[in-house]
Amino acid sequence: MTHELRAVVGTDPGLNRKGNEDAAYAGSRVLVLADGMGGHTSGEVASALAVDALRELDKEPHEDLTGALAAAVAEAGRRLNEHAPAGAGTTVTAMLWDGPRFGLAHIGDSRGYLLRDSILYQMTRDHTLVQTLVDEGRITPEEAEVHPRRSMLVRALQSGTTHEPDLSEHEAVPGDRYLLCSDGLTDVVRDEAIREVLDAVADPEAAVHQLIELANAGGGPDNITCVLADYR
Repeated sequence: MTHELRAVVGTDPGLNRKGNEDAAYAGSRVLVLADGMGGHTSGEVASALAVDALRELDKEPHEDLTGALAAAVAEAGRRLNEHAPAGAGTTVTAMLWDGPRFGLAHIGDSRGYLLRDSILYQMTRDHTLVQTLVDEGRITPEEAEVHPRRSMLVRALQSGTTHEPDLSEHEAVPGDRYLLCSDGLTDVVRDEAIREVLDAVADPEAAVHQLIELANAGGGPDNITCVLADYR
């Protein structure tokens, strides 16, 4: 039996931002989400440059999934160095598929989730100051949620830096649902609420719409972008 990946993208500026610094792409082989930073114009440029570099992986199949992702992230960094304004940067969370196999690349505080058998797993680790403090046992996860510096990144793809992404390889199971999202969602919507939507709303477009509505109901303080993919 041949399985397929069905993916959709949804984005919204939120209630408190005039522009949208997020960028995303969903193709036959590549899913990518980037959340720009450095000010409205700079952030838009940085995220768009990153997504354009990653989406080129969709042109042909790749045997070495993580190697191809690492090269594409490096190319994105080169383009930021060459074309982005000083101080511009972006998160990058990307998946590169080959049948049931996929590679995952991640840098920043956007997130990748897997819903399998009604259980939600966070596949990525936030590259933030508060996550470092949690890992070191200096604060609890509950304290991290309200920490005044919870959005401070310790790693991102940024002009003038050479930070490497986290890389891993996985295998999908039919029935899996994958979500890439910016922190405009996760800063205001708890994991359990995300799990409930992903588990209950079968249609991907409707599920993305409901997640965005939840984020805006929570105040919509930032841009909200979701890439949702079902492996069937």
